[in-house]
Amino acid sequence: MKAFRAPAKWLTDVNADSAAALIAAAADIALIIDRKGVIRDIAFQSDGFAAEFVQIDTWLGKPWGSTVTVESRQKIDSFITAAADRDGHAGSANLSRHVNYPGAEGTDIPILFSLVPLGRSGETIAFGRDLRPLAALQQRLVDVQQSLERDYARLRQIETRYRILFQMSTEPVLILDAPSRRVTEANAAAQTLFGGGERLVGAAFGDLLDPTSDSAFDGLLNALRAGGRADDVRIKLARGDATDELHVVGFLFRQGDQQSILLRLAPVNALDPRHLLSDSKAKLLKLIESAPDGFVVTGPDGRVISANAAFLDMAQIVNEEQALGESLDRWLGRPGVDLGVLMANLREHGSVRLYPTALRDAFGGETDVEISAVNVMNAGKPSFGFAIRNVSRRPAQELLPPAGSRALPRSLEQIGELIGRLSLKDIVRETTEVIERLSIEAALNLTGDNRASAAEVLGLSRQSLYVKLRRYGMMDADPLGAD
Repeated sequence: MKAFRAPAKWLTDVNADSAAALIAAAADIALIIDRKGVIRDIAFQSDGFAAEFVQIDTWLGKPWGSTVTVESRQKIDSFITAAADRDGHAGSANLSRHVNYPGAEGTDIPILFSLVPLGRSGETIAFGRDLRPLAALQQRLVDVQQSLERDYARLRQIETRYRILFQMSTEPVLILDAPSRRVTEANAAAQTLFGGGERLVGAAFGDLLDPTSDSAFDGLLNALRAGGRADDVRIKLARGDATDELHVVGFLFRQGDQQSILLRLAPVNALDPRHLLSDSKAKLLKLIESAPDGFVVTGPDGRVISANAAFLDMAQIVNEEQALGESLDRWLGRPGVDLGVLMANLREHGSVRLYPTALRDAFGGETDVEISAVNVMNAGKPSFGFAIRNVSRRPAQELLPPAGSRALPRSLEQIGELIGRLSLKDIVRETTEVIERLSIEAALNLTGDNRASAAEVLGLSRQSLYVKLRRYGMMDADPLGAD
């Protein structure tokens, strides 16, 4: 504390009332403490602040330590002892302690007290300042600091992931400074491609190109400035007398007030012969893409990975991107049934032939189709290929099974003869049983005698299907797919 230079000159006429007013105005709370640490008088700067303390009317005549919280009592004892050790010299430096008072609302009230002795009488004035505004400010500072630390940690994690992906990418990737066109970053694949190692960073990208590619690269940059992204162009790298041709795709992005360009490079002629398709495989792939029948490849979850143009036309889809990631079940005639039956048989038997169903296009129209499918392993994971043929123009006779494959039951042929002999109720019951048996036979044929799949197609539980099979004497059939 820095005291007045000449208090005797200016404060001579200050009486007790004026001193009391000065003390009350100078502190949020002021206490007069005797030599034994007993409170003799109290002053508050405002009545509202006084109302926040518990039982302040009982403080007078009590030891100061009994009015504070338990953990602050030792501070008060050491506080009073330190004040007594100064022998009551008013000019001594003041003491300060932070103590807590129990609040009326249940929360503690932090007060910073400073002790000033009153001459040689032994009494001491304790000036108290409310620390809650300072504590709130400190808490806000701590919260902001923690938020900054969390954001910094998150940014570090994002940067680490970016670095890992950037360096592990098998495609050469470069980042250029847009104004200077110099390489600022290059991943390991790019350094291997250019053979420059660390010397690649800082080099002008134009110096790495064959002069015949300057115009193509300038066109790429102009497209980036106009739209932020450019379709792939072909450029050639200059390596002495030899040149390498590359596909280049560019992206323009901003970092702060600087613009950068990301270039993704791909050799026109793959460097690894394992990535090359043989002529026969390439022709087969082109044939499937151009085939009049729809062809779809899905993952093990039934979601589309690839689809040819014929399927897109049958489903009334504008482009392949609209189908990618969608479940094939979205376009099949019986949602939740057809795809489940197909997938179950593919997993069990490896292939399905001529599965009849309907294909529903984007506008709700349905087309009769036959689906043949196969299960293949790709890099250790199963994939499913579906060949979808439009049979809506096939004559109805061709869609029926051969004439000798299933003879109609006698009761169905002679329904007309039953009229007059049996009641309508009996005729309906017998006809219903015939239709029910034919439906079960058709479902078993459709699913390759897989009773679980047949029950799902018919909308029955397995137990109900078994009951009907026993009723119609069909349990002796060879259960190829029975579980």
